[in-house]
Amino acid sequence: MKVLGISGSMRKDGNTADLVNVILDRCHAHGIKTEFISLSGKKIHPCLGCEKCKEKKWCVIENDDWDDVIQKVLDCDVLIIGSPTYYYDVCGHLKNFIDRTYSLYHDRKLAGRKGVAVAVQAHKGASRTIQTLEGFLSTHEFSSLGCVKGKGYHKGDVLNDAEAVQNAQKIGDKIVRLVKRNHH
Repeated sequence: MKVLGISGSMRKDGNTADLVNVILDRCHAHGIKTEFISLSGKKIHPCLGCEKCKEKKWCVIENDDWDDVIQKVLDCDVLIIGSPTYYYDVCGHLKNFIDRTYSLYHDRKLAGRKGVAVAVQAHKGASRTIQTLEGFLSTHEFSSLGCVKGKGYHKGDVLNDAEAVQNAQKIGDKIVRLVKRNHH
């Protein structure tokens, strides 16, 4: 089983990455294969709404990093997807990534995986961010393993949010139990 964590934040080592990595670290400590991807520095063009993906069964937009990242999502069993909260929702960069997965929806190419939604807020708004992420996961027929909301603004702040860290660790433990149950 492979667990993939994606941070949609433009801050490569920011609070969203920290909270996603709390879950990944818990899994890795139990010998589960994990990988972390930051969308920071990656070029992800927005969906054009061209509908050409219905014929091609893949997004027709080229010359960006979407193909490489989505291939890793297709190769994972559990996806942990995180976003900072911008104006009560996911950040635009991650929204571009999510919108482009419409190209995989027609044949349900992402269905059957497990998913975790992670959101970080400075003060408020993470609930809506979680709703958007869970909507993405639900639409693609992921089974939810839960969500984590954290609070933080400055680098590393979210790791001082004891409740968020504890919830992230619990989700990591849930993934570990799932893996152990499936391998016995």
